Amino acid sequence: MMSIANSTQSQLLRLSQGQLNLLQRCPRQFQHTYLEQLHAPQNPENEEKLLQGSRFHLLMQQREMGLKIGKFLEIDDDNDKDENKLQLQSWMKAFAKAAPDILTPTVDGETFRESEHYRTLQVQNYLLTAIYDLLIADKQQAVIVDWKTYPKPENKRKLQYNWQTRLYMYILAATSDYPPENISMTYWFVQSENKPHIIKFNYNSLQHEQTEKKLHQHLKKLTKWLQAYQQGEQFAQVSEGSKICQKCQYAYRCQRVFIASEQKSSQDLLGVNTSLINLANIQEVTMED
Repeated sequence: MMSIANSTQSQLLRLSQGQLNLLQRCPRQFQHTYLEQLHAPQNPENEEKLLQGSRFHLLMQQREMGLKIGKFLEIDDDNDKDENKLQLQSWMKAFAKAAPDILTPTVDGETFRESEHYRTLQVQNYLLTAIYDLLIADKQQAVIVDWKTYPKPENKRKLQYNWQTRLYMYILAATSDYPPENISMTYWFVQSENKPHIIKFNYNSLQHEQTEKKLHQHLKKLTKWLQAYQQGEQFAQVSEGSKICQKCQYAYRCQRVFIASEQKSSQDLLGVNTSLINLANIQEVTMED
C-alpha cells in the first residue's frame, strides 16, 4: 500500500479502514502515524499474537486456492510440540466443525469465491481500499467474510460502526451491480472460548447513504488538515482529559502526559484516588486491514 507520506499531489492518497478508524479516533494520531511514520516499539506479546493471526490468514488463503496445508500444521517432534502449530490446528478444527459450508463449498460453477479479494474506489482525491479475507458471491447475493483471531469478540454495536464494516460493504456496493440489500458481512472470531463466534451484518440502502455522507465529511476534513499541515500546522487533537491520550504512544509528544500529571496533582489535593500514566505502559495503537 502506498504510504501517504510518500504520495505526491498528482497521486491519489490511499486510505484503508484502519486509517479511517484512526483519523476518526484522533486526527493527531493519524498525523504522527501516517504522515510522519512514527512508531513505538511493538509489545513482544502483541507482536506474537499478530504474527499468529497472520499465519491463520495465510493458511485460509492457501486452502481457498486449493493448496495442501497439512504440512504446515504437522508437528515434527512429538517430544517437542510446536505451540503455534498446535494453536493453528485447534483453530482450523474448530472452524471446520462450525462452518463446513465455508471450508467445503459446493462447486456449481455459478458462485464466485476469492481469498484476499482486493477492491478500490475513488472518492474525492482519495483511493479507498479494501481487502476481503474471503468474498463469496452468486447471482443473488454477495457475502464478505473476515477472520478475527483475538480471543474476545468485539461488541456488535461497536463493530457495526467500525470503518471496516462500513467501508467494506460500501465499496462492494459502489463497485458492483449488487444492491445494498443483497450484501452482507460476516466476522468469524475463530478462537472465541470453546468454539468460533459469528457476528453478521446485513447492508441496506439507508446505511449506504449514511456511510457515504459520513465518509465525505471525514475526507473533506482530512483535505483541510492536509492543506494546513503543508503550511506547518498540526492536525486537530482530541479534547484535553480524553481517555484516548492515556494509552497513546504519542502522549508525551502531544504534551498530554503533563496535562494528566497536573490533573493528578489537583485530584490528590482533593483526596481523589487516581493513578498517573506510566510511560513504560503506553502501548502502540494496533490497526487491522
